[in-house]
Amino acid sequence: MKKIESYVDGVYSSVGGNKKEIEELKAEMKSHLIEAVHELKAEGKNEQEAINIAIERFGGEQEIRSIVGQLFKAQKTFAKWVLYLSMAIILFTVFAFGFIWSYEEENANENSIVATQISEILNDKNNITEEMEKEISSLIKDTDQISKIEIYNVSDVDNVNQVIDYVSDTKPDYRYEQKVWNPKWLQADFFPYANWDKKWYVGMETRQISDWMAIILFSGIAIYITLFTIWATINSYHHRRLNIGWIIAFTLLNVIGYLIYVLVGKRKIAA
Repeated sequence: MKKIESYVDGVYSSVGGNKKEIEELKAEMKSHLIEAVHELKAEGKNEQEAINIAIERFGGEQEIRSIVGQLFKAQKTFAKWVLYLSMAIILFTVFAFGFIWSYEEENANENSIVATQISEILNDKNNITEEMEKEISSLIKDTDQISKIEIYNVSDVDNVNQVIDYVSDTKPDYRYEQKVWNPKWLQADFFPYANWDKKWYVGMETRQISDWMAIILFSGIAIYITLFTIWATINSYHHRRLNIGWIIAFTLLNVIGYLIYVLVGKRKIAA
């Protein structure tokens, strides 16, 4: 049935892509056409009539060639953009996570510096003067994450272990608060930061957005894994090797799973 072979070859003549995949699709199309020819012959048609009718029912060569070409192009384009998007998502996740982590580290370092500077202002003083209050409030105003500071004179506390209980039940010798930028979407929390010696206890409340690191990390990885799995699944489908095992491997092992898939495919071809 050379006419059928010529028809199928013509349909796929302008289609680019994986050669093995194309040959498998051509063989499948030939099989359908030959089956249709046999059915028509069983109805009383001669072979030439059966071939012409089968091809006519299947569609004109130009029309089918256009449909097949567009289908391959759409699938390749879709798979390519899924892969690009997955790469963009993982890069954004890494960048955003690193940015927030460095921002939090910078704030933690600033908290430590401010606490040290306040301790130096207090030094061995017995009381907090108005001038000292101005210096301390100025230090807090220069930050954008410290919302409150409370200073206690703990020189009368004999046991260091009792300091926390003491400051929770005693009015501070000095207290300063300021509004800190904290919209709801920021998902920020305020955590205590304390520093004390034998005479002074310095307690601060500082804004932290570490929850965003977890949100970005887990959501970014989840989206990346989903997109990469879709891309790998499309590829394995085109290679006629798709099964639930490979989908699980792509999901759980990601790039490693796909590399295993490629290596197994190469071994089968070599064998």
